[in-house]
Amino acid sequence: MTIDFQDECKGRLNIDLYETARRVVEATLDYMGCPYEASVGILITDNEEIHRLNLEHRQIDRPTDVLSFPMIDFGVPGEFDWLETDGDDCFDPDSGELLLGDIVISADKVLEQAEAYGHSVTREYAFLITHSMLHLLGYDHMTPEDAALMEQRQEEILQNLQILR
Repeated sequence: MTIDFQDECKGRLNIDLYETARRVVEATLDYMGCPYEASVGILITDNEEIHRLNLEHRQIDRPTDVLSFPMIDFGVPGEFDWLETDGDDCFDPDSGELLLGDIVISADKVLEQAEAYGHSVTREYAFLITHSMLHLLGYDHMTPEDAALMEQRQEEILQNLQILR
């Protein structure tokens, strides 16, 4: 597994960002039964930059907590079988890793939301990575049913990691 990790907010969250991200990405892939080594990009930035990206990519003029940029269009969320026959362009030609996409997280929002929800910075950060990883694997929350399934998966992954509210 490769995580292309960049922290533009050095030390603001006061936790081991890379190690937490590694654990969450690995746990999510294991939970989903991903049969491949995978590659993910993670950028930790501030409200100003995530606002700019949100406006540029989603035409939403405000900062958000996390943005997900999937590289694969999963027909069925978390279904990997089709990659064997139709997914050649989904793999890094050098490493052979599955190229899932990129995650951008606002450190400002992590701090704000951890305080607002009354849980740790680690829990909020891990939650946002889990949430975004599920987006990279094809999940969304556009319908109540899809949202419930995604929330269930998020909670189970975080419970498996013992990262609790």
